[in-house]
Amino acid sequence: MYVTLQNNQNIPESGISVPKPFMPRRNRIFDRTIQTGQMLFREGDEAFSVFEVLSGVVRMSRVMQDGRRQVIAFGYPGDVIGFPAEGRHHSDCDVISTGRIIVHKIDALKSSETNPALHDRLLDAALREISQMQDHFLMLGRKSAPEKIASFLLVLMERVGRPVGNYTQIDLPMTRSDIADFLGLTTETVSRTITHFRNLGVVELENPRSMVILKPEELSDLSHRN
Repeated sequence: MYVTLQNNQNIPESGISVPKPFMPRRNRIFDRTIQTGQMLFREGDEAFSVFEVLSGVVRMSRVMQDGRRQVIAFGYPGDVIGFPAEGRHHSDCDVISTGRIIVHKIDALKSSETNPALHDRLLDAALREISQMQDHFLMLGRKSAPEKIASFLLVLMERVGRPVGNYTQIDLPMTRSDIADFLGLTTETVSRTITHFRNLGVVELENPRSMVILKPEELSDLSHRN
């Protein structure tokens, strides 16, 4: 998941997005349970498979030589992760919320001879990832800290929000540090900005890992306002 919400994108009333399985069961290699803390792959590992997230959340990240970390993306249900570069994974990937994945052979992405439908679907997913990464890089370079965080919360609301009365609740399996490393901010800036949104009455924090969006329209305004 990248932050790709555009300024003119409509905010769904329910805030719910229910992903469908990426492939029919007959085309899956196998389903696999993933546990919090488990590594799916590491940067530089040879890529034999790509992974479709059915449930749970995974985190892709890279660590620079000086120890600084960049969170590249979060994999949510409906996402396909692990696309290789020159035959190898280009990031670490660990599980931050227990769930299930489908494992697809990388050969299905390389050739359409054995399963054209699967090849086309994986290729489409890879192309979407490239487009989303470009949008994310633009956001990192051009948006202010409040705009970045508001955009991030809106994407979560759209993808995994649950109705709670007239409001929408979102879970935050990632830490404030994860969010900061994803958005190119400091942990203190993330915490301070979320507190500011709460003081504005836009969001309510039930606990560090759960938030209720009280005013999605105002949050949308904050996502593209300096």
